[in-house]
Amino acid sequence: MSSSRFFKMALILGLLSAIGPFAIDMYLPALPAIGASLGAGVGAVQWSLTAFFIALGVGQLFYGPVSDMVGRKPPLYAGLALFSLASVGCALATDIQTLVILRFVQGLGAAAGMAIPRAVVRDLHTGAEAARLMSLLMLVFSISPLLAPLAGSGVIALMGWRGVFWAVAIAAVAGMVLVSQGLHETRPASERRESGLGSALQGYGLLLRDTHYLGLVFIGGCSMAGFFVYLAGSPFVLINHYGLSPVQYSLAFSVNAAAFFVSAQFNARLGRRFGLVPTVKFAVSAAGVVMVALLAYYLVGGDELAVLLVLYFVASGFMGLVIPTTSVLALEQHGAIAGTASALLGTLQMLMGAAAMGVVGVFANGEPLPMVIGMAVGALMGLALTWLTLGGVRSHRVDSGQHTGNAHDSIRAASAGQVEKAPR
Repeated sequence: MSSSRFFKMALILGLLSAIGPFAIDMYLPALPAIGASLGAGVGAVQWSLTAFFIALGVGQLFYGPVSDMVGRKPPLYAGLALFSLASVGCALATDIQTLVILRFVQGLGAAAGMAIPRAVVRDLHTGAEAARLMSLLMLVFSISPLLAPLAGSGVIALMGWRGVFWAVAIAAVAGMVLVSQGLHETRPASERRESGLGSALQGYGLLLRDTHYLGLVFIGGCSMAGFFVYLAGSPFVLINHYGLSPVQYSLAFSVNAAAFFVSAQFNARLGRRFGLVPTVKFAVSAAGVVMVALLAYYLVGGDELAVLLVLYFVASGFMGLVIPTTSVLALEQHGAIAGTASALLGTLQMLMGAAAMGVVGVFANGEPLPMVIGMAVGALMGLALTWLTLGGVRSHRVDSGQHTGNAHDSIRAASAGQVEKAPR
């Protein structure tokens, strides 16, 4: 793939992936205002966020296998259309219960933009080149946490919190145009002949028996869970506890998010030089150390906003080396069922994030400590899983530019209950 096509594909996939998260990040500065407008407490308002994440996870289980069966583009159209309609419903909601339900439906639509772009990456590349494309995709994806809170603050100032949902509905329609005009089908008909409901179930069975795949998924999921805890808690901590305005909060959130996406651009380079597995080990370990330091600071009575922002900025940078790279490593061995593998990966990680938000939400009181405890626990669980999954013989270097066996061989291996071997 030429450099221009490579970057064009990263741009398209990144924008499609960002549509759903835009509905999260534009929404964050409005959480206190939504509570006041609909007469809902902190926990109830956070459920509108949790419901979105649950649907975003569960929905991927459907879109991944369907994209293996019918191609990548048709389910993208369906998901974006559902997202757009649900967004209009959210804009018209008059009570928190209706908003939570519609946010769940909105998340089901957004799931297409999360599962399918990862499968497209695996259709095109493996190894360090896949890490490069995934990292570029994440760079484009970074427009969401970098710009969406600021855009959301502007929309809220002009139109109120309901304007956010009108804006993301329009973005979804634009996404459908982008799919139509800029994305070619990467799952040709010849590779779909053995894809069906039976092969999808066999694929999920294969993946759920593959402890190496699951370990990689959960390593990334632990990092993501810590981020989701911050996502749900930071509006209340930074705005209510530390007194930031919505615009100041948006800037603080964007700076921390920038660390993740800038560091992600070094994944391919570090993977070529040191190997993808050693890169993951180092980054997870470093993030764990930083989060333990942050937790210790609050446990001894510290309460400075600068400490929270600086240490989480550093931890976010290390997480940027973890999440895209573990996704590449997890999908590396399952090219013939990339849509299914991507879907299960996304589902498990989103459900981990939603569960973490739900648990921490029970103890949330607007103070930093419950949020920091949840973030640190996620980092430490990820560290433990890394050494269990990638220790010893698993510490092999993944070479760039190699593809695994053809689709039919892998489907037959799945049918026989065999775990496909990683490329050497």
